[in-house]
Amino acid sequence: MYVQGVSTRKVTAVMKELCGLEVSSTQVSRATQLLDQELEAWRQRPLGEIPYLLLDARYEKVRHGGSVISLAVLIAVGLDRQGRRTILGVSVSLSEAEVHWREFLGSLQQRGLHGVELVVSDDHAGLRAAREARFAGVPWQRCQFHLQQNAAQFVPRLALRPEVAADLRAIFDAPDRPEAERRLKLTAQKYHKTAPKLAAWLEHNIPEGLTGFALPATHRRRLRTSNLLERLNKEIKRRTRVATLFPNEASLLRLVSAVLMEVSEEWETDDRMYLRMESRGAACAE
Repeated sequence: MYVQGVSTRKVTAVMKELCGLEVSSTQVSRATQLLDQELEAWRQRPLGEIPYLLLDARYEKVRHGGSVISLAVLIAVGLDRQGRRTILGVSVSLSEAEVHWREFLGSLQQRGLHGVELVVSDDHAGLRAAREARFAGVPWQRCQFHLQQNAAQFVPRLALRPEVAADLRAIFDAPDRPEAERRLKLTAQKYHKTAPKLAAWLEHNIPEGLTGFALPATHRRRLRTSNLLERLNKEIKRRTRVATLFPNEASLLRLVSAVLMEVSEEWETDDRMYLRMESRGAACAE
């Protein structure tokens, strides 16, 4: 019940109502600690060849050193050679600084992660530096959804935002990269006088969101954003919002790991493949 998102207080009430047992919230917390060995084994399980790697982070409030702070939950999801989704790992860190991302990505490699051909993520400075260090030369697809959000910060008038958003969608929905680059050039020229900062930002940043054009069309639709991880984060939030505030780092890692292990097992046993990797092979052959 705890892993499914039921508070320890409500667990005690259910146990009393159904079983007549007086179980304190402290006892529930102790019981959940029995999961630690199984969860640690899952977090340290061997990995293999993962062509597509998606990275993201979220924050949760934790008591730390006598105060309440927000800790970063770093998450890695992969798509294997069969096109199946799997959650590769999770870590709780003080922030998204390069040192924490670098350590996390290094731990994935130590467990056997290899064969990465594309990394999908948002543009966080710490993640960018760690990614370039750990996966040097591996193409990077910057999340197009986050690019659209970032672009809005450079639009000088609120009334102009829908038009800019439509222009960006037209770039991202282009049939191929040359056409996307042509549309980008025209869009930058369009806003050169009315929104010069936006035009400069578009020219510098939007090309980072066009890497996916090298992929088969069916893969590009799935991998041009980190929405897969966004949906996963919503599931984590659904479970963690019951706790509101975690007493320590270990309790946060325990609950998030339990949620992710459950989701990952569902993905790995699902008969439906997230991607058809045959199309990838055909594209490579061409």
